[in-house]
Amino acid sequence: MKPVTFAAPAVLAVAILCPSLAPAAGASTGEQIAVKGSSAGAPPCSSCHGPEGQGQSAAGFPRISGMDAKYLARQLAAFAAGTRANPVMGPVAKLLTPSEASSVAAYYAAIPAAKQAGQETTKPASPEGMRLAVKGDWNIGLPACAQCHGPQGLGVGSSFPPLAGQSSAYLAAQLAAFKAGTRKDDPLGLMQGIAKRLGDAEALAVSEFYAALPVVDGSPSKGRP
Repeated sequence: MKPVTFAAPAVLAVAILCPSLAPAAGASTGEQIAVKGSSAGAPPCSSCHGPEGQGQSAAGFPRISGMDAKYLARQLAAFAAGTRANPVMGPVAKLLTPSEASSVAAYYAAIPAAKQAGQETTKPASPEGMRLAVKGDWNIGLPACAQCHGPQGLGVGSSFPPLAGQSSAYLAAQLAAFKAGTRKDDPLGLMQGIAKRLGDAEALAVSEFYAALPVVDGSPSKGRP
């Protein structure tokens, strides 16, 4: 008679009673897509957003590490639906299932945020950009960016992403997209209305202001305002 072994049931029991010790399938899927791409053919996120999700300033690819997971998942859904039009991200997002999108969003949310390489860090802040960011301009019905995106542009919750440390080229491009209506995934159309009140010079000024601010590790995903 062969000896009876209880190894497999014991492992199963531990996994059931202590789910924190069980394999994190979602995290594994998110990392796989980020590093190797998806089984449906989506390219690895790291090919554009960098090995740690820090983004590429010169190419206009944003930082996604340390951002709120729900925000990132919602952006992928917007790219797939076309409410955020982008010739690169649209086809990529359509190749991801909702579960895969959530997994890769959670993966990047857990990575410590870092400043993008090659980004402007010594350029003095534009007085005009600082004024718009901190005070707004109520003469034209323009609220301060800080009212929604928080002090120092660290982001608030899953609706208002961090702006600090993103490249000025990326931020200016997003304001232009909101203004043109090619990006309309914002809550209640807030950003579309705001972008239409900004001239090109003002949009660039506020983008350069936020690009020069320091990134605080994990602020958005840890819930700090």
